[in-house]
Amino acid sequence: MSNSINIAVGGFQHETNTFAPHKAPLSEFLKADGWPGLTEGAELFEVMNGLNIPIAGFIEAAQHNQIELHPILWCSAEPSSYVAEEAFEAIADKFCASLRAAQNLDGVYLDLHGAMVTEHFEDGEGELLRRVRAIVGSDMPVMVSLDLHANVTEEMVAHATAITVFRTYPHLDMAETGARAYQLMDAAFKGAKLVGGMRKVPFLFPLTAQCTDLEPCRSIYQAVSQVEQNTTSRLYAEFACGFPPADILECGATILAYGSNQLEVDSILDDLLAQVIEAESLFDINLLTPDQAVQQAMKNTVNKPVVLADAQDNSGAGATSDTTGLLEALIRNQAQSAVLGLMHDPEVARLAHQTGAGNEFQASLGAKSGLAGVLPINSRFKVDALADGNFQFTGGMYKDSPAELGPMALLRVVDDNSDVRVIVGSERMQCLDLAIFRHLGVEPTEQKILVVKSSVHFRADFDPIAAQTLVVAAPGAHPCELAKLSYKNLRSGIRLEPMGAEH
Repeated sequence: MSNSINIAVGGFQHETNTFAPHKAPLSEFLKADGWPGLTEGAELFEVMNGLNIPIAGFIEAAQHNQIELHPILWCSAEPSSYVAEEAFEAIADKFCASLRAAQNLDGVYLDLHGAMVTEHFEDGEGELLRRVRAIVGSDMPVMVSLDLHANVTEEMVAHATAITVFRTYPHLDMAETGARAYQLMDAAFKGAKLVGGMRKVPFLFPLTAQCTDLEPCRSIYQAVSQVEQNTTSRLYAEFACGFPPADILECGATILAYGSNQLEVDSILDDLLAQVIEAESLFDINLLTPDQAVQQAMKNTVNKPVVLADAQDNSGAGATSDTTGLLEALIRNQAQSAVLGLMHDPEVARLAHQTGAGNEFQASLGAKSGLAGVLPINSRFKVDALADGNFQFTGGMYKDSPAELGPMALLRVVDDNSDVRVIVGSERMQCLDLAIFRHLGVEPTEQKILVVKSSVHFRADFDPIAAQTLVVAAPGAHPCELAKLSYKNLRSGIRLEPMGAEH
């Protein structure tokens, strides 16, 4: 292929939990946390090099084929409630201005999440894509990669030439998904005329039922990936499980397919939809109470930790990561050799650094976000260790990505009956990597109980060392029991939980 091909690349990521208490202002997109802060121009190539991020996979595939790339910008913010109008407009304006300035473009690639809701648009990605199309016209290939939790909309599909979606949760294939988007771009440049379609799944299911290591998602994604292997013509399929804590019209799971023949595309869509509906009762939404989980963990006799997932206080799904329900249960049930991570409390982290390692102080830990019914832990704490929050992730999902979590502390609850420690941080970050514990000198394999504020992503790094993994419904702003939520904007007829699923 000639190196005269020129593709604009960029990304704008946010996963919006409309039930969460805090919105995402512009400052959240500017700063680095577990992912890089807002990055513009040629710096994109350096910052993204080697990372498991979709745009990194696209860039690597394109550069391998000697494609000229026009870097625009890339940014993300930790999931939260609505993206502030000011933030969306500032980033979208900057993005579109750079796109207009690009010369002799042949295509556009966008690394998006697919579940962005702003203060003024239910469908943030659809609106951004509409603006991109207005600049580049209707004929230019515009390829998009989306997160597995995307709430794919009609407008996204209308404005994208084709869409690729992560096929693993935990998301181990993010860069691979970006590379797959390049393959579709390459096919378009070589004359392939893609037609597409979508099917909406008629029920919602929470993140805890979306893990691709478990059934039914394991089999569904195997079927999705086999579409291009089992057909003689060029056919592609994708499945987005949706992000259910988003009270919008098009919330929910979606099946996508692309090919050269509309009848074949429709047949693939119908077959995959039938498989999802047939598996409806297998989407497990059964969760333990905090006391049940802690008591079950304490019975473990295997020389490995039991991992408790504080699934509803997962900042990676927009929660505050400062609720105390599981921590209270550990203390109440006199748990031994238990460590919880990652509690977001910048105030207590600062006090711990002022107090110094080895010393004790009195504090109210957690519950700074003001969620109803959530109270802080008022106790004395011993400062076991301090750290600056700067380290590299080591797990398969974020491997080699730099973390910038601000001052951190390992605190021991001063209590004669329990042995409970808490890792406290200054930035919200889903606890999905063993490096978070090791940064504070805690060896996870030597603990009896590990509590992680995560829904599923932790499994990639923690399941291999665990005697058992238990998913817990403690208080939090990422509600997993969807039937209890007060949705107002969902489309008519969609079910709030799978029929026949375990409770």
